[in-house]
Amino acid sequence: MNLTRRLVAVASALALVGALAGSTLAGGARHASATFIDAAGAPIGWARLVEDATGIVHVSIHVKGLAPGRHGVHIHGVGACSPTFAAAGGHYNPLGHQHGPDNPNGPHAGDLPNLVVNGAGAGHLDATTDRVTLSAGPTTLFDTTALAVGSAFIIHANPDDQLMDATNGGSGARIACAVIEGD
Repeated sequence: MNLTRRLVAVASALALVGALAGSTLAGGARHASATFIDAAGAPIGWARLVEDATGIVHVSIHVKGLAPGRHGVHIHGVGACSPTFAAAGGHYNPLGHQHGPDNPNGPHAGDLPNLVVNGAGAGHLDATTDRVTLSAGPTTLFDTTALAVGSAFIIHANPDDQLMDATNGGSGARIACAVIEGD
């Protein structure tokens, strides 16, 4: 490989690492994070969000201490977890869509794939979405209205059925919460 190709490859790799690590490079990636707590208020994991230069938000969630299986995970419309996880409000849905990926107008902005938790209680989700932003705009996760400030992740007891309806996809009780904060 000639020197020019090597330099281009190294620059590309550094740009990717920088975007994922939180530095601001050309393109101005934006970052956010969240710490998951259980019903007792104990920390059980974290989430990292990166909005890339194309407007895609990359979501990475890592949790531990949950029941094995699939769990619905959604972004909710209020950046609050207490006094109960109900404080997070409903699914983040600034455009007023129905729940579920089959909606021809698009699902709720806060709809994400199910989180899979292994037999040891550890769960990991990597997903991307173009339905929310960390930057200013109509779908920013940091919107401030008279009723709500910011957003939060909620992990539910059951899987989301991913069907188009007006509910939360049958995902059941809220078992973990994390307020999304800008880095």
